Amino acid sequence: MGLPLVLLLLLPAVLPARCCEPPEGSAGAVRALSARLLGLAGDPARDPDPAVYLALRLARQHDPRLEQRYLERLQDAFRHPYGRSLQGRGHARWDAVRSTSAAEPPHTGRLALYLLGLQATCPPLSPHRSLVTWLKYSLEEDWTGSRQQGHPITSYYQYGLGVLALCVHRKRVREEVVRRLLTAQHHGKLGHGGNTVDTEAVVALAFTCLERRRLVGTEMAVKLRVAAHEASRSMAKAQGPDGIIGNIYSTPWALQVFLATGKCQTEPAFGQAMAALLENLAAFGTAATMAQVLPVLHGHSYLDIASMDCGEEPDTLTPLDMEPLAEVPGNKTVQLVVECPLPWCYELRLYDRLLPVPAAASLLDVLQAAAALEPRDFRFHTQDTPQGPFLTEVLGLEARQEKRNYWQILTAPNIPLQMGIADYRPQDGETIILRLSEW
Repeated sequence: MGLPLVLLLLLPAVLPARCCEPPEGSAGAVRALSARLLGLAGDPARDPDPAVYLALRLARQHDPRLEQRYLERLQDAFRHPYGRSLQGRGHARWDAVRSTSAAEPPHTGRLALYLLGLQATCPPLSPHRSLVTWLKYSLEEDWTGSRQQGHPITSYYQYGLGVLALCVHRKRVREEVVRRLLTAQHHGKLGHGGNTVDTEAVVALAFTCLERRRLVGTEMAVKLRVAAHEASRSMAKAQGPDGIIGNIYSTPWALQVFLATGKCQTEPAFGQAMAALLENLAAFGTAATMAQVLPVLHGHSYLDIASMDCGEEPDTLTPLDMEPLAEVPGNKTVQLVVECPLPWCYELRLYDRLLPVPAAASLLDVLQAAAALEPRDFRFHTQDTPQGPFLTEVLGLEARQEKRNYWQILTAPNIPLQMGIADYRPQDGETIILRLSEW
C-alpha cells in the first residue's frame, strides 16, 4: 500500500546528485542562511510563500515538522480560490471565483510556484489534477494578442514559470504556448536589465524541462535545446567583472540555468557568480530573497523537483530567529533626482530635491518622504513582487513592457543599484537617480 500522503510529506527529500557544489568552506554560511529562512517560515504573522517552501525542500538540511506546518498554511491559502472542481471539460471562469470571493485569485506565477512546491512533497501519482487544469487555463487567459504581437497580461516571467510547473508535473502544454516563449526570446521581448536575466532563466528552465522530459516533438525539442543553450551563453556574456549576472538578485536564476543544463562544470561564469553570491549574502535579508538564492547554494535548480525522491532523513536544521535591525539615531539627507530623456520627455531632469530622512531610512522610505513633503510635485507607484516592491511609475510616467522602458535606479554618478528599493539604505549625502530607460 505504501506510506500515507501525510507521512510522505513529513519525510525530507533525497535530491538528485548535484553536478556542482559550492566552494569548500561555505557550508556554514549556507546552513545559517537556511536556518534564518526556516525561522522566518515559522512566523505565523507572515503570509506563506510557495517560493519559501521550495527553498526549504531543495535544501540539504530539514526540519520536517516545521516544513509540514508551512505546507498546511500554504494549502489553506490556496484552498479557497482553487478548492472547487472545474466544470465544463476541465475549464472554468475566473468570474466564478470572483463572484464568491472579494479576493483576487493568485497570479499565474504564484500558482505555478505552488504546484512546484506540491510536487516537492513527492506526492502519489497526479493528486493535483484540478490545480494543473487551472494553470493550463490560466496560461490561455494570461495571453493577449497574436503570437508575434501579443504578450502575457502578467509577464513572461510568470508565463515561463507556468510552463515550467506543468512540465515538472509531466503535463503537456499546447505547442502554441511554447512557441510564444520561443518567439519572445528570439525577438528580445523578455525584459530589461536584471529582469531580463530572471525571465530568460525561467524560460530556459522551462525549455530544458520540456526537452528532457520528452513532452514535445523531436523538431521542437531541438529548438528548445538550442534556445536554452543560447540563454546560457547570453548570461555568461552578461556577467560583470564582480561576477554578478544582471544584478545580485538575478544571479541565482542564471546559476539555476547553468545547473540545469549541465554547464556548471564547464562554464567559468558559474564559479565566479557563485563566489559573488557568497560574498554578498548580506544582500539576501528577506524571506523572498533568501528563497531565491538558497536552491543554488545547495547545488539545485527547480528542475531537480521533477526527480526528487522523498526518503527518511534525520531532522538536522534548527530555526534561527532574525535579529531586528539596530535603530540608528539621527537623520541624513539624500539627493533625489528624476530623469526622463528623449523620446519620452523634452526636459531631462524633472525633479531634484535634497530630502531629510531618518538615518536608517531605506530608498523606499526616501520616496515616501518625498511624496509626503511635496504631494503635488512627487508621486510614485510600485508593484509587489516576490523580491519586494518594484518601481513602476514616477511623476505620472509609467514604465510599460510594450514601450520597452523601465525605471532604472542609480547612485551618482552612474552606478546601477543592485538591491531593491525596500532593502537599499542610502548613505548620508548620497545622490539617487531614478531614470526612465529603454531596454
